[in-house]
Amino acid sequence: MPDLLVIDSLRAGYGEAVVLPSMSLALGEGQVLALLGRNGTGKTTLINSIVGITRRFGGAISLGGLDITAMRPDQRARAGIGWVPQERNIFRSLTVEENMTAVAQPGPWTVEKVYEMFPRLKERRTNFGNQLSGGEQQMLAIGRALTLNPKVLLLDEPTEGLAPIIVEELLRALGTITRAGGICSIIVEQNAQKILGLADRVVILERGAIVHDAASSALKADPAVLERYLGVAGAAAH
Repeated sequence: MPDLLVIDSLRAGYGEAVVLPSMSLALGEGQVLALLGRNGTGKTTLINSIVGITRRFGGAISLGGLDITAMRPDQRARAGIGWVPQERNIFRSLTVEENMTAVAQPGPWTVEKVYEMFPRLKERRTNFGNQLSGGEQQMLAIGRALTLNPKVLLLDEPTEGLAPIIVEELLRALGTITRAGGICSIIVEQNAQKILGLADRVVILERGAIVHDAASSALKADPAVLERYLGVAGAAAH
């Protein structure tokens, strides 16, 4: 099966600063990639570069065989890039339902299907974005990205700052999404242990470059790799 997302020798950053000197990465359909690394190693820059909001100095990105390198962020979204940024970026003055219907594109992920996954959102469907808790806002941000019916789902620290019970709910939902098929996902996460059970592949970045790329089962079996690159051992991965 051909790769769904292909990043080829991408050189990107902000202003004159190059954060990713030469990034190459490919993901196949149904693959869940955990993107790990200490703060400032280029994880968010990689996500932002796929979305199209960094400065590109060279290289190319293709999605489902389509070259999206020259596309604006809104064109990339329509082409199949679903994005849940750290700051969630929901429409605070729209209701839960309006947030999703405003961006929805035809496909298997409908508003009703999102409600099945997040019953809490269904209960709050007429509430405005600014009336939701942090966890509910994160559910809405994920739901909104899904109603675009993306080929790639990008999640930047989706569990950050949320109560453990909400984190469990979100991780369960992400498992449901990945099992539904048809998309690939990249999840940036500070806590490696949270995500290893969900991801099937792990990439660790250091100084904007890939220093480790392996199956997550291999990383679980050899925690010394986490220790070396993230300074964590066993359960703690902050």
